[in-house]
Amino acid sequence: MTANTVTPRRHSRHRKAARISAIALLTLSLSALFPNLAKAFEIKVGVVQRFGDEPGDSITLEPANSESLTVTYLGGDGTPQTQQLPKLKLEVLSQPLETSVLEERVVLSTHRSYENAEQSAKEWRDRGIEVEIAQPSDIWEVWAKRDVYQTPLLRRLLIENLKNQGFDIAYLQNQVLDRRLQAGWEKEGFRYNRDEIEIESSGAIRVVEGDTQHTYGGTLRLQPNAYGSYTLVNDVSIETYLRGVVPHEIGPNAPYAAVEAQAIIARTYAVRNLHRFKIDNYQLCADTHCQVYWGLDNTVDKADRAIAATAGQILTYNNEPIDALYSSTTGGITAPFEDVWDGEPRPYLTAVVDSVNGIWDIATKPLNDDANLKAFMALNDGFNESEWNTFRWNKPTSLKEMTDFLKRYYRRNNRQIDFSEIKQVDIVERSRSGRILKMTITTDRGVIEIPNDEIRNAFYPPISTLFYLDPIYEENGDTKTLWGYRFIGGGFGHGVGLSQTGAYHLADVGKSSREILDFYYPGTELKLLEEVF
Repeated sequence: MTANTVTPRRHSRHRKAARISAIALLTLSLSALFPNLAKAFEIKVGVVQRFGDEPGDSITLEPANSESLTVTYLGGDGTPQTQQLPKLKLEVLSQPLETSVLEERVVLSTHRSYENAEQSAKEWRDRGIEVEIAQPSDIWEVWAKRDVYQTPLLRRLLIENLKNQGFDIAYLQNQVLDRRLQAGWEKEGFRYNRDEIEIESSGAIRVVEGDTQHTYGGTLRLQPNAYGSYTLVNDVSIETYLRGVVPHEIGPNAPYAAVEAQAIIARTYAVRNLHRFKIDNYQLCADTHCQVYWGLDNTVDKADRAIAATAGQILTYNNEPIDALYSSTTGGITAPFEDVWDGEPRPYLTAVVDSVNGIWDIATKPLNDDANLKAFMALNDGFNESEWNTFRWNKPTSLKEMTDFLKRYYRRNNRQIDFSEIKQVDIVERSRSGRILKMTITTDRGVIEIPNDEIRNAFYPPISTLFYLDPIYEENGDTKTLWGYRFIGGGFGHGVGLSQTGAYHLADVGKSSREILDFYYPGTELKLLEEVF
């Protein structure tokens, strides 16, 4: 959820991962921790999202604290069959097709974030086009609905019609397949090829993929996805799911009130976003495009207590779960939803100065004024996040490096690269919270606009959109040549909603989890899941 690439740290100390022994992990009584687990809210999490992208891909499933796995699949006659296995190695092999198949879809738009993809999908529907949201890689795409635009003729007519209306961003994505990737496993020398299987155990299940392994409660299911590969889905109660989310999102050494706040918003975020992967028949992913979920490995007692203490609690607005967005570090002020993504404003996601000291008045000194912004960015003390290394940052980059990053951004988004080099960069629109709403890039072939959240995908070093630029020149005698820019900014991530590093400080000065949530999500109300669903 935080979309971080490095872990922020306090200048005074490094955060170290807390671990509990594997035996304690696997023998911990969930029923004792969560007495209402029988009435649990079940969710479906894609823990291995794109298994089988390449022939030979394999994953191994093992019982973590029992003797065997129960594997259920359909036999040749369509009736359920089961096997008891000490472990299951799933492998994907390439198999020839009897006849070649055209795999084709209309991609209407591509996006860095689900939030922008969701708004784009709404706008396409408003134009009368049925759509679905997909994530074939780390980029989100809006597709014309495949079961509506079923034939090559319909898809091409749609593309032509859109171009006639001035929508030139839609394109056909296609390939002719003469082979398919087939998942299966071997038992006693016989290979079982199946697209769907369910794996159960009397305890937890360990999943080993290359050098990575995680242990999951609940059941696991292998199923096809929309991209020609497979997804391993964990069916798990939401309270068990949170044990694998909370300590890895907020950190194992966070103060208790911050952990409780994280538990509530992680639960809220999950139930608000159950529709994300409808196209693939599951609900949430296990990485920062949703929330980091590492199963039952490295659970933390403090987080378990916070989850149990807040069991079933979600944050609501008008009796609906809120869009419980959060990030690592705001840079001293939270961003309203509309400063970062397209779509309707959320009344509870506003610009909040991330300080308890009244250090800045955003009403009288808005940060869309350059002088105000630079004065604000010059402040280092008195904020909730002041101790953290991502609170302020200052990074130079050359025009050549910026050009290389922008070309990679174009390739990821299937856009034609029609420029050779960047000549100049300008910030042309900024919000009152200081976030950049639009940048223009002057190239040797014209001007390119990069909006809001896309900026962090198009360039590095900005790790937030709260920054300004200082040009850097090379001097050669009497001439000055623009070499690049210094990015001077603050925060890490989108900056919307709760700041995880800010929550540390609020808890340290005695704020309760409810007070922390009120600070970052004004006007919201705590309710139980059963009151809302």
